[in-house]
Amino acid sequence: MRSRYSAYVLGAARYLLATWHPNTRPATLELDPAIRWYLLDIARTSRGGLLDTHGTVEFRAKYRHGSEAGEQHENSRFVREKRRWYYVDAL
Repeated sequence: MRSRYSAYVLGAARYLLATWHPNTRPATLELDPAIRWYLLDIARTSRGGLLDTHGTVEFRAKYRHGSEAGEQHENSRFVREKRRWYYVDAL
C-alpha cells in the first residue's frame, strides 16, 4: 500500500499498473499532474501477513489540487500471487 501511495506521489503510472491485479487493472492510467498527494494515514489492516494470500488496508490520503484540499478514504483489497501483492479493488 505504501509503495502504491508513493507511486501516486511520484506520478509513476507504470508502477501502479504493474501492481494492479490483471483481472481488475485498467488498460491505461492517466494521473493528474496537478494533484499533489501529501499525507497517507493507514487506519487499519486486516490479514496481509507473511502467510496470507489476501488482505485489506483502510487508508486516508490527503491531497491538494490547486487551492482546494481533498481526501481519499478507501478500504483496498489486495491478493498475493507467486509471492507478489496486487491491488484488486476498493470495498
